Amino acid sequence: MSIKKSELILNPDGSVYHLNLKPENIAKNIIFVGDLNRVDKVTKHFESIDFTTQKREFKTVTGYYKNKRLTVISTGIGPDNVDIVLNELDALVNIDLDTRAIKKELTQLNIIRIGTSGSLQKDIPINSFLLSSHAIDLTGILLSYQVDEISHPKIEEAFIKHTNWNEKKSYPIVVANSIHLGKKLSSKNIYQGITATAGGFYGPQGRVLRLAIQDPELNQKIDSFNFEGNRITNLEMETSAIYGLSKLLGHHAVSMNAIIANRANGTFSENPYKVVDDLILYTLDKIVS
Repeated sequence: MSIKKSELILNPDGSVYHLNLKPENIAKNIIFVGDLNRVDKVTKHFESIDFTTQKREFKTVTGYYKNKRLTVISTGIGPDNVDIVLNELDALVNIDLDTRAIKKELTQLNIIRIGTSGSLQKDIPINSFLLSSHAIDLTGILLSYQVDEISHPKIEEAFIKHTNWNEKKSYPIVVANSIHLGKKLSSKNIYQGITATAGGFYGPQGRVLRLAIQDPELNQKIDSFNFEGNRITNLEMETSAIYGLSKLLGHHAVSMNAIIANRANGTFSENPYKVVDDLILYTLDKIVS
């Protein structure tokens, strides 16, 4: 069956609509960054670059690091952008763009997020690295899809009870990372835990400027949540969408976080750019090892 033109939109040159990419432009190992300026901070370590393009906040560069072909893409901020990026990347490898038919043999991509995050736990210090073992989606974006097979109801129910979750908010969905990529990217110096993904930076993450928030105690409830030794370690805006959509589409995904702030003790890194640069090199070397 052919996918309608209104559902899979292509540019006049045959590239996917938002990313401006064709299948040959991407590698199977793809690094996500939020900030488009961070793309160059990753690719400056490449030996060679064979493709680059940009449309809106989506910048893509493909090249070689230690003889391995990698693609780096900026997603911008938030889960809604991740929804665009992951669906269009999957279309590039798993849909025949000429016939608009889903391919019989599907391709798995490896998606590695390199991002910044704030720790929610006092014992996870600034300037450390954290690998998201799971993500809990507080944004509602995954509820647009059929997620029953990838969610973790026991953790979700425990979270709802512990936080007295407001029923008017989106149901929180918990999704695990790729075990394969998690093992590849982990080490004894890397913290791990559940990453909470919020749909915004201010109110959704408990920040108060001039607007009162629905539950002023929510951050403290999140900080103290513990399910069979699994606690929520950090808060950001993309990981749950990456994990959920990757798992639904059959791709591997892991999120690597540079901890530049500690919300529990109110500290912020004096050199956040170095923390990110160090995480970039760590991740690149792990990918090619």
